[in-house]
Amino acid sequence: MTQMSKRTRPITPPTPKAEHRKAARPATPKHAAACCRPIDSLLNPELFRALCDPTRSSLVACIAKCGRGCSVSEVAECCSVDLSVVSRHLSQLADAGVLHSRKEGRTVFYAVRYSDLTKMLRDLADSIDECCPDGRAEGGCCVPR
Repeated sequence: MTQMSKRTRPITPPTPKAEHRKAARPATPKHAAACCRPIDSLLNPELFRALCDPTRSSLVACIAKCGRGCSVSEVAECCSVDLSVVSRHLSQLADAGVLHSRKEGRTVFYAVRYSDLTKMLRDLADSIDECCPDGRAEGGCCVPR
């Protein structure tokens, strides 16, 4: 006999297939951390640290919209930040792999690494999709397929 509630459907025992799926998932975040997947290496803290600052984000957007390498002084004109601060921000973005720098005499030009940046972000998006296929909450990248 099944129990009935006024507002819910009858309570039925889980199917063996559903029990198997639950058992295959890591029980805790600690178990999931032990499972090595591509997402572990693609979540680059340096990239996110470089992009999380609003000034650095606007500098990247400015250079990307320009579509060419820009000197530090050109980039400094697009924001209300001191030239030395802009130079330091651009250097941090270059260290994180977001920008490429080249020096001509005393002038440093910075350009967006379009292909490298899009590859990093696409690979990260693909690894997140692998962990959560079809946008469903169940799944996880440590669940055997």
